[in-house]
Amino acid sequence: MRHGTGAAQPNDLGDALWMPFTSMRQFRDAPLMITAAEGMHYTLADGRRVIDAMAGLWCVNAGHGRAPIVEAIRKAAGELDFVSSFRMSHPGAVAFARALTELAPPGLDHAFFANSGSEAIDTAIKIARGYHRLTGNGGRTKLIGRAKGYHGMGFGGLSVSGIGRHRRDFGPLLDSAHLPLPYDPQRMRFPHGSPAEGAGMADALEALLAIHDPATVAAVVVEPVTGSGGVYPPPQGYLARLREICDRHGILLIFDEVITGFGRLGTPFAAQWAGVVPDLMALAKGITNGAVPMGAVLAHARVFDAYMAHSPEGIEFAHGYTYSAHPLACAAGLATLEVYRAEGLFERANLLWPLWDSAAHALDHAPHVLDLRTIGMLCAIDLAPRAGPPGARGADIARACLDAGVLVRASGDTIVLSPPLVITEDQIRVVFDALAHALSTTP
Repeated sequence: MRHGTGAAQPNDLGDALWMPFTSMRQFRDAPLMITAAEGMHYTLADGRRVIDAMAGLWCVNAGHGRAPIVEAIRKAAGELDFVSSFRMSHPGAVAFARALTELAPPGLDHAFFANSGSEAIDTAIKIARGYHRLTGNGGRTKLIGRAKGYHGMGFGGLSVSGIGRHRRDFGPLLDSAHLPLPYDPQRMRFPHGSPAEGAGMADALEALLAIHDPATVAAVVVEPVTGSGGVYPPPQGYLARLREICDRHGILLIFDEVITGFGRLGTPFAAQWAGVVPDLMALAKGITNGAVPMGAVLAHARVFDAYMAHSPEGIEFAHGYTYSAHPLACAAGLATLEVYRAEGLFERANLLWPLWDSAAHALDHAPHVLDLRTIGMLCAIDLAPRAGPPGARGADIARACLDAGVLVRASGDTIVLSPPLVITEDQIRVVFDALAHALSTTP
């Protein structure tokens, strides 16, 4: 069945549009076209409304088309459409930086604005390397990421990412090594949140450092919860153990909170959920509810202060983007934070977490399910692959869910869910009922 065929037909799509992470040949044959969005729903080109169980792409945490955010963008566009952040700024940037740092764990007192998660991660890596050079440790240039980690598609983020298909075509990359994924499928399958055992898996960092020499390592970059790589919750105590090891060896710890930030785990950031403060934290996605592209790096005071104390006169950090702290993005961000606050959406995520968890794990023994992982308002379902092209079963399951009125994401043979935090209890049931039906009827 072809979906969304009311606006653009396979014959009239043409070749002008080249889409990210998309098989263009398949898309031209069966285009999925979205024409509108409101609340929990997308409207397809054929007029059908479907529940968005992915929050756009992990980002629309407050639901689509929120009036306060829309009005803030409209007002900003009429007052100050653009101003550079090079040697000048605007009140919205100052206010948004203050609001973000007040929301963050203590010590993360400075916000540097970018335009995406990829830019935020590359910025954090540059800050880390520059910090070591300024403090007399210019030999610290290596980076350590983690298997299945995803940190965007800039060359810095790609270097620390641990998804082989993303890296394969674009090397050589920056000097990096990778920790193993802290997940043992034999002992940890079907976890409800963080596995109770496994904190010691962080000791793999010590083993890596013994090989690479800790005096050459600038930073360890991890997602608190592995997101695009398959929603792998960290074992209890694992992140704290990484923090201890980094501190012992003078290595900066960077959290990629592009997905986990802004309520996904029931707290403003996963750092607060884990009780671990990184040196640098990359943000994007939910920072503006997806309404305007934006990213940010929150930097610990000791990192910022090192730049202020040790840089020569003039520009302390020779880095930035034309659209850093764009006025429309800052307006959208401030309005988004106010929606989160006024509606208690972070607290709401905590209240919904138990129902989300139980509804998801009701599928543990459904046909084709090999593993199912939940934490906060996140879920991933690993499917047994079918003979033939990789990901064929996942694509069929996602298609069946769409036919039932629910948009889920198939990443190969893994179904990933990350709904807006405004999802209702009834809508949670609809999502997992659609999945249950798709699993039982798809060969």
